[in-house]
Amino acid sequence: MKLSILDIVEDTTVDGPGFRTAIYCAGCPNACPGCHNPESWNIRNGKMMETDEVLAYVLADEFADVTFSGGDPMFQADGFAELARKIKANSSKSIWCYTGYRYEDLLRRPQQAELLRWIDVLVDGRFVETLKDPDLLFRGSSNQRLIDVQQSLASGEIRLHQLENAF
Repeated sequence: MKLSILDIVEDTTVDGPGFRTAIYCAGCPNACPGCHNPESWNIRNGKMMETDEVLAYVLADEFADVTFSGGDPMFQADGFAELARKIKANSSKSIWCYTGYRYEDLLRRPQQAELLRWIDVLVDGRFVETLKDPDLLFRGSSNQRLIDVQQSLASGEIRLHQLENAF
């Protein structure tokens, strides 16, 4: 399966705890005012890559975890679910995912719910410029949540990720 990818950044420390391989996808219908990456809105701005090609970048760094960002990975949920399954099958890497959608809404969409099955932490919610807070770790605005997806799926209610456990 192919994904529209803007960039793959290795050893970043701004898209989750520790060193991470960040996969920035193209395509985002949210178009949040003040977005730090507006060139990502158009899916045609990315380069088409096979999931195995992206997987090779991820597995090349045995110490870095993974972040899906964008754009919005939920806009290409089928491809990112395939990639996430392959990452989990071949490594013990944690996967963080940024999305402008709310967790509750994603659960009602089959393709997005499938991707959630493979995500460890979801940073959900649209970026809201009036709620921008540079002191927040790994979020742009205070409405966004860091959700422990696996605990949330298991319990049936939202469980927030505890950052003190992340370092």
